[in-house]
Amino acid sequence: MKKYIVILALIITAGRISAQQELMISQYMFNSMVLNPAYAGTHDYWSTSILHRSQWVKFDNAPRTQFLSADGQIIGGKAGLGFNVSNDALGITNVLDINANGATHVNLAKGKLSFGLRLGVSRYSAQLTDAIIKDVEDPVYASNINGTMIPRVGAGVYYYQSNFFAGLSIPSLLSVDDKITYTTTGVNSFYKSHVYFNTGVVFQPTPELAIKPSILVKMQGDAPVSVDINCNALFMNKFWFGAGYRTGDAIVTMLEWNINPQLRIGYAFDYTLSSISKYSNNSHEVMIGYDLGKAALVKARSPRYF
Repeated sequence: MKKYIVILALIITAGRISAQQELMISQYMFNSMVLNPAYAGTHDYWSTSILHRSQWVKFDNAPRTQFLSADGQIIGGKAGLGFNVSNDALGITNVLDINANGATHVNLAKGKLSFGLRLGVSRYSAQLTDAIIKDVEDPVYASNINGTMIPRVGAGVYYYQSNFFAGLSIPSLLSVDDKITYTTTGVNSFYKSHVYFNTGVVFQPTPELAIKPSILVKMQGDAPVSVDINCNALFMNKFWFGAGYRTGDAIVTMLEWNINPQLRIGYAFDYTLSSISKYSNNSHEVMIGYDLGKAALVKARSPRYF
């Protein structure tokens, strides 16, 4: 049944999300807490990671993202706790997110089912007066937005076994963002709810090789559905090599090296396929991760695939 779920998901195709507000990174499969708060504490050691992404590198003020996260188990493994901080800059706008993620885990069939909640705050700023506009009298651009604080709430559910996972999440289910958007009607709404569904399965044809196809479907009501199709292979429990396709946007290649059971580094390269490739056709992403505790050392004998 696991195989059929992944195969069915892999045939879904559609356009990219043009109104992307959540983080857009390529190495999310190595830390799914960026997508889903229910991922917190799904392994029996504390895991940390830091990531930097430079997108469309030839553009001035091109998108730049930094992401820092840490999560682990509490209450004897019955629950998980995680924290993540991100900084996302694009042109004249900047968003700083600080989130706390909590999850509870229950046994189900041969795996575990996790329910997660995200509580956080976003600091949104925009230098609107620097924008080049045709209507200079437009009140939207009359003044800058200087560090508006926005409380946000997200939620998710995540099921996992040793060789299979599936998750559904809404990272920004609710937000208090009425200070951002200017309207004459008094009805203000800036942040849109994005729905993420991701799933994957692991095949191990030999003791030295594990293959993990996976998919991420991103949905937002005002934009077309976007789909990421990925396949990663682990060699000798040390080296991950992967490739992916983001519909209407890019081809992605990835490499991760598990230097030892605790330390890992990763790199991703995006080759842009959209019309923007005429001006900039590549993006780069670097990640460093470190796992804490004695349980992390067991990964050398029994690796975690997600």
